[in-house]
Amino acid sequence: MYLSLALSLGDFTVKLAVCIKRVPDMEGRFKIAPSGTGIDEAGLKYDMSDFDGYAAEVAIQITEKLGAGEVTVISIGPDVVQETLRKALSMGAHRAVQLKHDAPVSDGLAIATALAAELKDGGYDLVLCGRMAVDTQNRSTGAFVAELLGVPLISAISQLNVEGGVVKARRELEGAYELVECPLPAVVTIDEGIARARYPSLKGIMAAKKKPLEVKPAQLGAITYSLDKMELPAERAAGRIIGEGKDAVPELVRLLKEEAKVL
Repeated sequence: MYLSLALSLGDFTVKLAVCIKRVPDMEGRFKIAPSGTGIDEAGLKYDMSDFDGYAAEVAIQITEKLGAGEVTVISIGPDVVQETLRKALSMGAHRAVQLKHDAPVSDGLAIATALAAELKDGGYDLVLCGRMAVDTQNRSTGAFVAELLGVPLISAISQLNVEGGVVKARRELEGAYELVECPLPAVVTIDEGIARARYPSLKGIMAAKKKPLEVKPAQLGAITYSLDKMELPAERAAGRIIGEGKDAVPELVRLLKEEAKVL
């Protein structure tokens, strides 16, 4: 993990916002709901999206290293998202905001519009999002938020350095990396490798119950993208044994060419 901070405080108190999402445990077995446009939630466990957890951890570490500042976590959804917000508060975030909207929304721009409406007058120095939500994997919300706020974006970062009002970040590329910097305020989206979300302590869980959690209506933008139908992938065909040793190789090659068509 790499998280370097060199902020001169003076009269400056850093304000950080983290956008988080409640998602189903990806290890669970999924069924399509009768509507055909969502998953059947019966029996599923839910938690904070992994990348959002990394973002929350980074923000909390920033305030811990400075000994000052405030972390606000924000999530859109029905009242069940309060459980996810409380988890972030138990990790060390200072306050939470639920943008209440009961129906599922797939449109990343509509979601970002609601987030930006909440963020724009908050005086935040840095907004952190996960690189993507692990359920939809759209990878669009952070970029839309930055555009709507009119601030710089550095996406999918694996290292972060905040110094003198400037964000310096590292992004991993295939076989290489790039270093990017921009002035605050800014939006960053967090990738793997920068931090792992801590487990809430009992003290943190108890403290979270007393921390403020504000509920507001979500000011969604126009819905221009909708999900019409979901289908599970087809079950894989059962494997079969075609023989043993070198005598099975010709038949294996034939099947790979004629049936699997991978050769």
